Amino acid sequence: MSIRLGYQMPNFSYGVPGRDLFPAVVAQAREAEAAGFDAAFVMDHFYQLPLIGAPSEPMLEAYTALSGLAASTERIQLSALVTGNTYRNPALTAKTVTTLDVVSRGRAVLGIGAGWFELEHQAYGFEFGTFTERFERLEEALEIITPMLRGEHSTFDGKWYHTKDAMNEPRVRDDLPIMLGGGGEKKTFALAARFADHLNIICNASEIPRKLKALHARLDEAGRDPKTLETSFLAFVIVDEDGDRARKIQADLLARQGIADLSSLPAEALRQSPADRQFVGTPDEVAEQFQTRVLDHGIDGLIVNLVTGGHEPGTVELAGRALSPLVHA
Repeated sequence: MSIRLGYQMPNFSYGVPGRDLFPAVVAQAREAEAAGFDAAFVMDHFYQLPLIGAPSEPMLEAYTALSGLAASTERIQLSALVTGNTYRNPALTAKTVTTLDVVSRGRAVLGIGAGWFELEHQAYGFEFGTFTERFERLEEALEIITPMLRGEHSTFDGKWYHTKDAMNEPRVRDDLPIMLGGGGEKKTFALAARFADHLNIICNASEIPRKLKALHARLDEAGRDPKTLETSFLAFVIVDEDGDRARKIQADLLARQGIADLSSLPAEALRQSPADRQFVGTPDEVAEQFQTRVLDHGIDGLIVNLVTGGHEPGTVELAGRALSPLVHA
């Protein structure tokens, strides 16, 4: 497994009726596949997230959508970024992602995290718990899921979860990759050091050096070679052949998030703002920003979303053309 370039679809607000929505999702996945992306991702949420839109905006259930994409693509890997552990029994998660792997003929990746969006838990009746409890549950879940993905039976008696000789058949392989997503320097990174094949680091770009230092500390504590854990960075991309148009789209997006004038922000406020996760401009400008702000620090790969226009034909291809040479050299 290698995910050097991934495409995330966080937005299903395409201004079309429900019956026409999924064809737009398929079109993006196919365009990503043709443009050299290694993986396509959807979010595992039931409501749209606060920094992207209103809770009432369209949101597809992740694994149903991924199975539809499996039947509509040929090469690209498929995953949730990331599966909310609190939404599913872990043995069922293992079964679900393994079935996706069967359906896609070996293209599934288990992206998983502790869960964080409290509104969804309240609305759907899932137990939210404390921060500490959610990470206790994630650790136990990985103890159950990992052997089930490897062809072993799972027997586990924990605080939160219990299995007894849980089997997981059929499978097409015993090395289905596990990806953790998050930015927690102690808990998430420690679990990644123990269980993951890939860590998608979610943070502001200016935090990357500190995050990588913390990750290497967790890997040292686990006695693991850093070369055995692939890393990527999640970023928002607004790319257009007309760089001024891209910057205007960014300004409009930030205005909706309460930032009226990016140029007026002090340096520290800018580093803490959503803009620090955004890469904006022409294809060449975006590529240069990724090289200097992300890859030069030692991150292996990129997972990008095109939240403002990924559903517009040609936009995913434009991003892939700009970024693929950076990570596939």
